Amino acid sequence: MTEASKLPSPQKRLDFSQVLALFLRPRGLFERIAAEGQPTWQTPMLVLSITALLVVLVSGFLTARAAQMGTAALPPDFQYWTPEMQQNYFSAQQAMSGPTFVYIIPLVGSLVSLWLGWLALGGLMHLASTLLGGRGTMSGALNVTAWAALPFALRDILRVIFMLVVQHPIASPGLSGFVTEAGFLSQLLSHVDIFLIWQMLLLMMGFFLVDNLSQGKAILGAFIVLGLILAAWSGLGTLTSSLSGTAIQRPFF
Repeated sequence: MTEASKLPSPQKRLDFSQVLALFLRPRGLFERIAAEGQPTWQTPMLVLSITALLVVLVSGFLTARAAQMGTAALPPDFQYWTPEMQQNYFSAQQAMSGPTFVYIIPLVGSLVSLWLGWLALGGLMHLASTLLGGRGTMSGALNVTAWAALPFALRDILRVIFMLVVQHPIASPGLSGFVTEAGFLSQLLSHVDIFLIWQMLLLMMGFFLVDNLSQGKAILGAFIVLGLILAAWSGLGTLTSSLSGTAIQRPFF
């Protein structure tokens, strides 16, 4: 009995009590992650997936309803288009108002972006930490990046509430509303908000505690990696927008 009582209790794969701890006592959470040394990314990634689903469902419902009621926003200078161009536009909008385009494709894209973005961010942060002298593992990096992304779950909830109040999808996420022309800068600013800054601060704290990096190196690594990912994602969004006329609005979390 004595030996059995000394064995550590098995860690829960899903522990939603830690979600609140991330917002109230993030340092304590990251210290616990460093001490346990076990995968704990399942809980935050599940929460982020659920909130991403909520955003897609609400946005899709409002988009489909606007299309049915004929209240969807028209492109700039639509009144100057030829009747044939206007008819083609309405036909395309009608074809894209089905569940596949309104719900399924956006949801798949959102989840793929979320999970691949998490793996990419975790891998690059682990690489940067190693080059800067950190002694962490890839598993620890994935834990830190997953928990550091939880502010985006709060952002998703606020977006859902906002859309339900105003009854239309968000047209200009982040700071993109300050830019009048679509392009790289608009795509970049669409990812920039207080939640991105929050994530960056949590990444710095997490890798400082989990990988035993100095504060300066943790700050440098987070700045470099997030800067590279933002630049790459904004470039991809600009290219996609120019080719299809649509913009990728969800960032890597």
